[in-house]
Amino acid sequence: MGWDQIGNGELLTIAEAAGFEIVITADQNIRYQQNLSGRRLSLVVLSTNHWPTLRGSIGLIVETLGLVTSGSYHEVAVERPPRRRRPAPGRPES
Repeated sequence: MGWDQIGNGELLTIAEAAGFEIVITADQNIRYQQNLSGRRLSLVVLSTNHWPTLRGSIGLIVETLGLVTSGSYHEVAVERPPRRRRPAPGRPES
């Protein structure tokens, strides 16, 4: 939509004027930067923007969207799977 250069406050105003009801973001600081009082728009903040992790948590995200009310703020804590470690060169996998 060409909104990638717009700051958070203006972005929320434009999104609300365009008829959006919910903004989903991974910006952890938006809660402290934006006041939702008097807004119809709601925020859903994801704990990560790592797509492979989010893909496995779509059900949790959709469930949270069902809880949203006008002007509300919700956090979705998505656990990242543990990182797989490669064996050191010359050492067999255990």
